Amino acid sequence: MSSSGDSIDRLLGIMQTLRGPDGCPWDRKQTHESLKSDLIEEAYEVLDAIESGSASDLEEELGDLLLQIVFHSQICAEEGNFEFSDVANGISDKLVRRHPHVFGEVQVSGADEVLQNWDAIKKAEKGEGDKPASIVSGIPKHLPSLQKAHQVQKRAARAGFDWDHIDDVFDKLHEEIEEVKEAISRNHEEDIREELGDLLFATVNISRFLGHNPEELLNHNIKKFIRRFQYVEHQVHASGKEFKAFTLVELDAFWDKAKAQEK
Repeated sequence: MSSSGDSIDRLLGIMQTLRGPDGCPWDRKQTHESLKSDLIEEAYEVLDAIESGSASDLEEELGDLLLQIVFHSQICAEEGNFEFSDVANGISDKLVRRHPHVFGEVQVSGADEVLQNWDAIKKAEKGEGDKPASIVSGIPKHLPSLQKAHQVQKRAARAGFDWDHIDDVFDKLHEEIEEVKEAISRNHEEDIREELGDLLFATVNISRFLGHNPEELLNHNIKKFIRRFQYVEHQVHASGKEFKAFTLVELDAFWDKAKAQEK
């Protein structure tokens, strides 16, 4: 069995060949910009593999994701910016620096204090001169909106800017619902958009306060909706009729059957 170092060296060598003068025309023409969608797609395929519970699928998808990192590193090496080894060394240095309780003399009481130290070290690293970096800065702008809202709220909460009790969060949610209704009553489109955004943000706050990731929750419910709606479709098609031939009450009855079968 080859060592991890040998495996990485083999992968780097293959990528260099693919990007070389006698390599693959497709690989040679790729740029950071052209590979952006592939990077995102591979990351989501890793998530799918994790949810599937298949170790072999996860192994394959992690390899595909690693390829993207190697690909971008090779392009940067050709441009004289940095190499894959710089990427690996950089993250190694960061891990050591941000874990002083493991690699240094710092003592921590638990995971919460680890996160607080991480944030403090990160802020010091990202600070400009005497001005400290914001705790909510540096969140990737291309994150899905639910995930981004979740991250912003988590960071603010770690700084102490959070509700004391779940009832306070629900009070805020009800407040935002009433403001949406008020905006609708005024028929003011800009206000409606603004208040709907506030309502979504408040909903994210509830899931975050209860320890759940809203992106994962919504994805789970989307899958559930698709599964139940496809059952409704099957019942409609089996009848030989079209959707418009059924009343909403009849369609809801199919939906209820789909729910009952899941329990």
